[in-house]
Amino acid sequence: MSYSAAEPQLVGGDDARRQNALSLVFFLLTAVALLMRFSITPEIMNSMVEYSTLEGATWEKVHFGSYALFALLPFALFSRPIVLRGHEITLFRTFVRYSALLIGLIGFMVVTGRAGSSGFVLDTYLVAGAAGLIMLSQNAEARRALGDVTLIMLLVSALIGIFEAVTQTRVLPYPLTEDVFRPTGLTEHPLAFGAMCATGIGFATLARWPLWLRLMAAFVLFIGCAASGARLALLIAGMQIVLLLLFVPWTQLSARHERQAKTIVLVMTLVAGAALISLMFAAGLLSRFGDTLFDENFMARITVYEVFGYATPRELLMGKDLSAVLEIVNTKLNLPYIESSVVVVVFLFGIPLALFFVWVVGRMMYQLLRNAPVAGKLATLTFMLAVLSNNALSSKTAMFCIVVVLLIAYQRSPPAPARLG
Repeated sequence: MSYSAAEPQLVGGDDARRQNALSLVFFLLTAVALLMRFSITPEIMNSMVEYSTLEGATWEKVHFGSYALFALLPFALFSRPIVLRGHEITLFRTFVRYSALLIGLIGFMVVTGRAGSSGFVLDTYLVAGAAGLIMLSQNAEARRALGDVTLIMLLVSALIGIFEAVTQTRVLPYPLTEDVFRPTGLTEHPLAFGAMCATGIGFATLARWPLWLRLMAAFVLFIGCAASGARLALLIAGMQIVLLLLFVPWTQLSARHERQAKTIVLVMTLVAGAALISLMFAAGLLSRFGDTLFDENFMARITVYEVFGYATPRELLMGKDLSAVLEIVNTKLNLPYIESSVVVVVFLFGIPLALFFVWVVGRMMYQLLRNAPVAGKLATLTFMLAVLSNNALSSKTAMFCIVVVLLIAYQRSPPAPARLG
């Protein structure tokens, strides 16, 4: 592949129709593959294969949606020329480098006998690299449309979750028994449901939908977040809305009129928010806020870090079998799970490789955020704050891929085109 600053040549007649048909096919295939990865939960996968259990063949440990995206990737990259503009070229190179480094990391884990623990790297992070390259292989309009499809999926999930909360009935299977009913929507866990509803609020403001529809989408996502029972996610979602009002520029107004309008809207939002919170309390959607935030669940996420005190320096540097770590957490700390991605990543890789892994993922996210609108950056910050309080980023989840897809879909408009191919 080579880069060229020349304008892409226009094709006409049969060639144009063929290119348009091919682009439409790739768009539809990408949408189907993404929706498969985003909406088929681990429990549904377990009903067909041994996806998240300790049994089954190696091929069963990869999500069907991931297989679809990996299969689509070579056709998306090599079946036709790719036109990139400005920062998109940097993003493309970043995703190639990111994917290559993760493949090398997975290969190292296989060679060192930790293939079974590398599943989340492949099914959460490497698949996000494949999705990013597939997104960049399509034009800006197709990317934005795929972002809209993803947002609509989040809205459907929010509506399903609200229905579950009101009726106390689950739409999709959920393996855990909890003292308080919490909906899951199209996600694998109530905390994941709350985090994705909160994250979707910022991205909903970036869609090219009528203003009333964007406001309605943000409202539905906020109610879904409240229904999830994810208290931290709901608090962050509320702060995100205030920050969106304060820092997202209203370009159609002068600076003075923008300040006046934002002040009025902010006051109205706070008043309406107070009324909405009262209504949600009365409806029982905020029942988990009746107790303090610093309850048993919160303390469990702090206590789990004591497991480092049971590790030797060599185990911290080289890693330790996660089943042995879980046994320590169960027997010494009296906790049922390892509720920390930091703990999982450190013991999975060892500190040096863990830092390398964080650098690889962080560098990719930095490049994505460089050209993201303010709302996209706030949405990503919301996502990170919500999921770092649990073990979501060290499990097989679609959440990270969803954020990557939305960030690519709603990048700021690039300048003059360059052609790749």
